Amino acid sequence: MNETQQWHAAAKKFAWLLLAAILVAFHLGLIFSGLVSNLVSRPLHMALALPWILIFAANSGVSRHVGLLLTAIGAGCCLWIAINHNALSDQYGFLEGNLQIVMAIALLLIVLEAARRAIGWPLPCVAAAALLYGLYGQYIPGEFGHSGTPIGSFLGTLTIAEGGLWGSLTGVSVGVVSIFVIFGAVLNAGEAGQGFMNIAAAAAGRLTGGAAKVSVLSSALFGSISGSASANVASTGAITLPAMTRLGYPKRLAAAVEAVASSGGQIMPPLMGAGAFVMVELTGVSYTSIMTAAILPALLYFFAVWMGINAYARRYNLSAMEADDQPSARDVLVTSAFFFVPFAILMWGMFVAGYTPQYSACLAILAAAVLLIASSDFSFDLRRTGQRLEQALITAARQVSMIAAIILCASIIIGVLSITGLGVKITSLILSGSGGLIWPSLLLTAFACLILGMEVPTTAAYVICVSVAGPALINLGLQPLQAHLFVFWFALLSTITPPVCGAVFIAAGMIGENWLKVALTAMALGVGLYIIPLGMIANPAILGLRQEPVAALFALVQIAVGLGFISHGLIASRSGLHKSVYVALGLGIVFGRVLVKLI
Repeated sequence: MNETQQWHAAAKKFAWLLLAAILVAFHLGLIFSGLVSNLVSRPLHMALALPWILIFAANSGVSRHVGLLLTAIGAGCCLWIAINHNALSDQYGFLEGNLQIVMAIALLLIVLEAARRAIGWPLPCVAAAALLYGLYGQYIPGEFGHSGTPIGSFLGTLTIAEGGLWGSLTGVSVGVVSIFVIFGAVLNAGEAGQGFMNIAAAAAGRLTGGAAKVSVLSSALFGSISGSASANVASTGAITLPAMTRLGYPKRLAAAVEAVASSGGQIMPPLMGAGAFVMVELTGVSYTSIMTAAILPALLYFFAVWMGINAYARRYNLSAMEADDQPSARDVLVTSAFFFVPFAILMWGMFVAGYTPQYSACLAILAAAVLLIASSDFSFDLRRTGQRLEQALITAARQVSMIAAIILCASIIIGVLSITGLGVKITSLILSGSGGLIWPSLLLTAFACLILGMEVPTTAAYVICVSVAGPALINLGLQPLQAHLFVFWFALLSTITPPVCGAVFIAAGMIGENWLKVALTAMALGVGLYIIPLGMIANPAILGLRQEPVAALFALVQIAVGLGFISHGLIASRSGLHKSVYVALGLGIVFGRVLVKLI
């Protein structure tokens, strides 16, 4: 590489670092600066995200050049909306003139393309179908048609008002999800990730099947902040997968353990991959109430995984981790400080100082950034600190932008549902299709969550699903928090369930195993993901730890016993008869109350 090429490479690297720093500073600044108009903050959020999706992640020269053009157009439209937000708010969502209509169409098409590049075709296709329905649904006969909306009003509501691209869902992306994604990126750039691994290894490494249990604990810890099961697999799996294969674990089991554990991190308080704070915004229920309601079901999930690992350990005679692979007490103590300090600041801000979760997370981010200077060997290296800061900025920018692309695309769907009344009609369809009965409605909702959650991060899938199915479940008598937790859990189904199981794909690829074999093993290990949400409906007391702790703990034991039988039947039993008996017994224990009512 000659001197000119080196200069160009350095300039390019600096430009991306500067853009990443601007993106991070913008989102942190919004929290510290106070109120900013939604028609300013949300379009700027999109403008800052577009280069990372359309240019940085481009995989060919043509794609990069097209992305550059789309970024220029999209960012220009976003800036125009931010600059003219006062005038646009007086238009009440109605476009004036051909120029505004052209800009609106360009924005919608660019959002669809950004989402396609970020996660593939499924979600953009659904959003495109929603747009076509909004434009031409008046020609559909019967109850699923609509009365029609003038194009200026339809496109304007989606692009210059707070009912589409700039709606509440994008507001969650700007003010909640982005902040916790940045928090996770900064933590992971330093030695917090190693701290998670060391604590897990110290706690479970000496047990039978220890390497798998280390994976479970570390993924639960890291997954709570990562916001993505796939990102969790890629990060913790880089350490746990080689450790398991080195100890003789079958590849399909090692990959399945990592996929299941990483998925479970999304439902683990206190952060739930930022899902807890999104739930606060959507339900109006306090963060403390959500966290206390979610903790027992999350523990049940990992209990079921633990039981499954024990069964596999007996089948394959899996040993504990070697003593040489286990961290020393000194390493555990020192590295744990790298995540304990930021987490302590986060918890202090929320529960002692009374700050909002976003503001508390910003303080925790600043603390984690300072810790990038330090190392577990107490050495200070300016070059190493610079590399960590660079990694944190680039990772944060890429992850924030990917989630922004997905949520903006999902906002189109939710906007069309609201404008056309299709959301109410789907709710009515669920109610009528289930005969007004709760259990058929729950199964229809679970299927919808599996379809809508394909290749979509958990939080985005949850918001889409709960917007469609949540009202139906609440109309059938579920409490809002109960309905939201049910949907949130089932939004995770697609992480381990074929045909599109992102966490399984990544784990299988990292270890070189057939993904379908991994998926089948993961479904057996992660059986709690299918049973526990339904168990929360059959035994609602488990969500009431704060109000009635004794009843909640009794429900915990009941479901745990049932899960133990189901897990044993699926994994430990060899004969079909024994499997059927154990599974039936376990289901009877979990859903006994419902079965008695039906009888």
